[in-house]
Formats: sequence, C-alpha cells, structure tokens
Amino acid sequence: MALDFDPGVTGIASQPFWLHWAGRGGVRVSHAPDYFARRADGSAVVVDCRPAERRKPADAEKFEATARACALAGWEYELRGAADPVVTANLRWLAGYRHPRHRVPGTAGALREAFAVPAPLMAGAGAAGDPVATLPVLFHLLWRGVLAADLAVRLGEHTLVSVAGGRR
Repeated sequence: MALDFDPGVTGIASQPFWLHWAGRGGVRVSHAPDYFARRADGSAVVVDCRPAERRKPADAEKFEATARACALAGWEYELRGAADPVVTANLRWLAGYRHPRHRVPGTAGALREAFAVPAPLMAGAGAAGDPVATLPVLFHLLWRGVLAADLAVRLGEHTLVSVAGGRR
C-alpha cells in the first residue's frame, strides 16, 4: 500500500513476472517478486517484502538473483521487511477515501483554510463544517497529499493535520 501512496509512483503490478534459473546442483529455481512499480520519471523498482525473521537461506538466494536480474534490466531492487503496522493501518484507512467522489472542491477549500496552521484533526474538520460531511474529504486530501499528518502515529481526533504540497 505504501507504493500506492507514493506520489512518485505511477503504476504498480503485483507479482509482475517470474524468474527461472538453475540453482545449486542444477536444481530448477524460480521466483516471482512481489511488486513492480513504475515511477513518474520513467525509472522502475522491483520490490520483495519479507520480514527479516522469515528469510531463509533459500530466500536469500532468490532475492540476490532478483537483484542481479533487475540490475541487468536497469531497474532498482528493494527487499523490504515488515511494514510498520500503524502506518499500514493508517494507509488502509485513507485508501478507502481515494475515490474522486470524495473530492468536493468547496469543502476541500474550507479544509485547506482550517489547516493552514496545524490543528487537531477533529477541530479542523469541525471548523470547516459539519464533520459528517468534512471528514471524508479530509481523509481524501490526506490520501492525495494535499493535507499531511504523521502516519506513524494512529490517526485520531487529536492528530495534527496541516496543509502539504499536494500530489496527483
């Protein structure tokens, strides 16, 4: 989900391809990386996700082979560990508001004004109007990067929100 939230990423494919090679003793080995992401600048990154405590020696061989194949293709390769559970939960929540139906220009403008100076989430939502109407737009603006908050801390009524640079 972090790739989807990254403003520099324009496309993502899950398990985008298979690599096959002869391993030790001629045993056939294969691996499908977890993700391929294309960036706005045209570059690419292939990502495998495996918590460090779950990486076995056979996995290390697969990750090394994938890194070599990516280098030959001119792509970056990243091996990521376990995602932060709080960040993941926040991104999962915000992703529910990514749809353009939550882009309400008048409310968005009121929210940008309410958070021109960092303010607690619910206080700003209330200052911009009825929270029942403003919260979906606020979450959409957080997803889009128009508003910003520390996603390493669980989103809640006291989360400080501010205007950000924006994206997409």
